[in-house]
Amino acid sequence: MIQNRIQKNYQKLKGWAQQSKIEAYRIYDRDIPEFPFIVDRYKDFFLIYDRSVEHLDQEKNHFPEVETAIKNIFSVTDEQIIIKRRERQKGEAQYTRLDKKEDFIWVQEAQAKLRVNLYDYLDTGLFLDHRPMRQKIYKTVSLRKFLNLFCYTGAVSVFAGLAGAHTTSVDMSATYLEWAKENFVGNNLDLKNHHFIQENCLEYLANAKEKFDVIFLDPPTFSNSKRMDDVFEVEKDQAFLVDKSMELLNPEGLLYFSTNKRRFKLLPELSQKYSIKDISEETIPRDFHDMKIHQCYEIRLRN
Repeated sequence: MIQNRIQKNYQKLKGWAQQSKIEAYRIYDRDIPEFPFIVDRYKDFFLIYDRSVEHLDQEKNHFPEVETAIKNIFSVTDEQIIIKRRERQKGEAQYTRLDKKEDFIWVQEAQAKLRVNLYDYLDTGLFLDHRPMRQKIYKTVSLRKFLNLFCYTGAVSVFAGLAGAHTTSVDMSATYLEWAKENFVGNNLDLKNHHFIQENCLEYLANAKEKFDVIFLDPPTFSNSKRMDDVFEVEKDQAFLVDKSMELLNPEGLLYFSTNKRRFKLLPELSQKYSIKDISEETIPRDFHDMKIHQCYEIRLRN
């Protein structure tokens, strides 16, 4: 059953991936309840996120069937399959180092090459669900000033830079900012034309004065990092995030606000204050079965 589903998914996606020059995409997304796994392809490697619970009855453990299916369909070895258990995360657990292989590969995504690490962290350095968002930004930021808050490894900034924008990327992690710079260099983008700021994004928003034409705001759902004075929660802090971001926009500017909190509710007062369009549906990738992977909004100043 699982092999047939993965094979069917792959046949649907193969032509699109080749034509679109996409080397990192999702080929199985918990489609079948009995198989609660996620399978992502990164070039010639396959990353399996095991979302199942531990079973005392090994007959209910379907993981070996998933692994066997991938080997049969793609003719790969054990070394090309990476396994991670994806459990409910708290704080910055998804960014905690799991290994120290320091083994990176580059994957093509349309106009860009992006550096990923399949081993050392729960996430790889590339959020696959934001692929349509990266294309949307690529098409809207030409020759404009672009700000990427909570920038992670800077993939969104790379697409803005390739479109000709002057970018500013802000993140609290020095490790991820260096990774972002590597992504820029790998795409022949001159670092002199772009800014990388290591700072708590909440503090940056509270103090920044520079104006931008387009801002991408993709905060974590929750953080209790020791480097922050208070506990951050995206729904609780959304008014501050959006209001301060809007203060940094030029009059005709655009804020893209994204969150992966599943039950996130946008404050009604924000809709009263700004012109807001829910673009979540159009920003879900075609390779994702999970239609609630994120919520995304276009926010503009009212005339």
